[in-house]
Amino acid sequence: MGFYWLLDVAKHLLMTGCGHYAPPMAAGEVSVLRGHLPETPAGEPLRWVLLFLPMAGALASALIVKLAPSAAGHGTDSVILSYHRRFGYIAPKAVPVKAIASALIIGSGGSAGAEGPITQIGAGCGSIITSLLNLTHSERRLLMAAGMAAGVGALFRAPLAGAIFAAEVLYSGLDFEFEVLIPSMVASTIAYTVYALFYGWQPLFEMVHFGFDDGLKLFPYLVLALVVSLGAKLYILIFRKSESFFRNWKLPDWLKPAIGGLLTGILGFFLPQVMGAGYGLIQQTLVVDSALAERFGELSIPILFAIFIGKIVATSFSVGSGGSGGLFGPALVAGSALGAFTGLVMTRLFPAMNLHPGSFAMVGMAGFLAASVRTPIAAIIMVSEITGNHGLLIPTMWVCGITYWIGNGWTIYRSQVRTRDCSPAHTR
Repeated sequence: MGFYWLLDVAKHLLMTGCGHYAPPMAAGEVSVLRGHLPETPAGEPLRWVLLFLPMAGALASALIVKLAPSAAGHGTDSVILSYHRRFGYIAPKAVPVKAIASALIIGSGGSAGAEGPITQIGAGCGSIITSLLNLTHSERRLLMAAGMAAGVGALFRAPLAGAIFAAEVLYSGLDFEFEVLIPSMVASTIAYTVYALFYGWQPLFEMVHFGFDDGLKLFPYLVLALVVSLGAKLYILIFRKSESFFRNWKLPDWLKPAIGGLLTGILGFFLPQVMGAGYGLIQQTLVVDSALAERFGELSIPILFAIFIGKIVATSFSVGSGGSGGLFGPALVAGSALGAFTGLVMTRLFPAMNLHPGSFAMVGMAGFLAASVRTPIAAIIMVSEITGNHGLLIPTMWVCGITYWIGNGWTIYRSQVRTRDCSPAHTR
């Protein structure tokens, strides 16, 4: 809850207060500051402010990260590395530093997700508890994974997906850390319950409840799976190239995120939708071309494709440069935009099939996660929990299975190992 509060404060003070830009919100998002701060000024966003705002936020974040260098970059990869090769240890000071640094990046318009920081924050809390209780290395890993599950389960209001994610994200192959599953379920349930007491029990997103009632529709979803697979590989490729470029650039580490922030600001000058976490964009893709579109805002085919490309490029600048933020959230945004884009095209090509672009957005999110993050089971469960829609389970399973298979080991997380046999945590 503290991290969510920091995000909201940073967003209101920086993007909204300085840039006069209020990003769209998901139906289930709650602003803890609503009514306590002035409303967004009317009129167009101050684009010249948005041009430089991510750079300023990234520079401040990079200077803070010098207090705990492990808090740089996307937190999930650091947690995975710690689990396999560092006995599950996370430096205690990385927890507050990660929270503040990530809030500055995201709140100033940097394209990054909140789930990467919350996984490191949650895992760090588990590691701290282990040190206080003087537990063993294996117990440290259990508590670290449970903390990661608790953070994801609460933030996305998806407790089961959070538990599965913690056990699945450690490996790029079809393997599972079954020892952490029960502790993760317990921790995720408690965290979700406490979080929901303050921020509501409703799903994070709202959409029309589509179902699956025609086997012939598997063929359009097959097209979606192929498109999403290519999109996920593009995401991984662009991010890895950007990360390698910034890593090899002979500049001080604190300056690189500022340059990445400036590049993000240039992109945001022309396409402000790619700035911030982007959960409001996911909400818009889920209701595209439906009765709810008037309430949340309609998106056209060209804008959806622009958001897909812009989001992965902006994320590569913001996080690939060493900025503190997550990659899981941008994958959700990119997958939903690409899914809605494909759905709108398919409805134009095959009007008699009664296809719904919103369902393609939801299934596209899951397929994109399965391909890029390598968590197909967690992806299937998560999109159902965050939307409250369980009627698309069959096409979601179909698309996730195909995209995971086509992905063939490609992953956005460098620290993932193939199977348990490849993990130093088990080979020792």
